Amino acid sequence: MESLEARLAGLQRGPELERIRTVAQAHVYRSAQSRESRLRWAKLCLAANRRFHGDGLWERARMRCQEFALRTWVIEHLGADADPDWNPEALANDTLTALVLEPCRAKRLAAGWRDLPIEQIGELRRHKNLTAHIGRLMPSLPPGPNRDRLASWASVRPHLP
Repeated sequence: MESLEARLAGLQRGPELERIRTVAQAHVYRSAQSRESRLRWAKLCLAANRRFHGDGLWERARMRCQEFALRTWVIEHLGADADPDWNPEALANDTLTALVLEPCRAKRLAAGWRDLPIEQIGELRRHKNLTAHIGRLMPSLPPGPNRDRLASWASVRPHLP
């Protein structure tokens, strides 16, 4: 882990970051390791993921999808805590912030998505990808507005292209 952390410290962009991300993610899933070790691997994975992707719409969406999936997995399997990366409410906030459409508008657009310009179809697809984890996240959330908003997205998601 220390050698990958040192390697990551010297990198800003490039395919080496994706290798570090995937190696770190594999360690997160190893149940023989302690929770603390797995969380440290998860932090390394998140750091590499955040640096690897560019600033384009699809790159940022891919980065967020991978981040949301890992954070949800950690919350489900290793437990939530006060760290914002492992806090369900922080993840709900981050998810909702990443979504630029409102669920009702996304559902309306999705009804006729085949007739939309390619850019709008792409936007709907990004929203579908960015909400892939919410069904697994919602049981960890207390009742409230964020859970309600995510429930709206959960009902819209199957209609998105």
